[in-house]
Amino acid sequence: MPPVLSIVGKSDSGKTTLIEKLIPELKRRGYRVGVVKHAHHGFDIDHKGKDSYRHRQAGADAVMIASPGQIAMIKDSPGESLDNLAPYFEDVDLLITEGFKKDRAPKIEIFRSQCHRRPACLKDDTLIAMVSDTPFDVELPRFGLDDIEAIAEFIVSVFLSIDKSSGKAAHFRN
Repeated sequence: MPPVLSIVGKSDSGKTTLIEKLIPELKRRGYRVGVVKHAHHGFDIDHKGKDSYRHRQAGADAVMIASPGQIAMIKDSPGESLDNLAPYFEDVDLLITEGFKKDRAPKIEIFRSQCHRRPACLKDDTLIAMVSDTPFDVELPRFGLDDIEAIAEFIVSVFLSIDKSSGKAAHFRN
């Protein structure tokens, strides 16, 4: 399984935007990246009347929709923990999650002082870095909101390296 890194923060702090900027930088460096978004209120990609919906209603435990170049799967899951989700990403070098504040994966928190008074995870022992528009009195690496190359370098140094002999990513955990 790939190493897992959770990008966390309170609502509207910029988690999606940070991930959206990190992905191309990590891809430019040769890494394959997967992402899992935590949906607190559920979601529905299978709409009433569609064939896949009808298959699920008939009792299928998993339904896959495939077209040239992409797939989507709807499958019953025992839970939303990363332990249940990470195995679906065995073909990537790094699994980035958005949210999952309560999970035990290493976390980088994004914090914007104009949106919130305090960060969400400062006392979490799995917090490994902060991305913010203001300094904090914590002994963790801190990056500015636009320090994408530096954040990517930190992620690579903590979680990944390229094996020079094979040209493939070697995974490390902190």
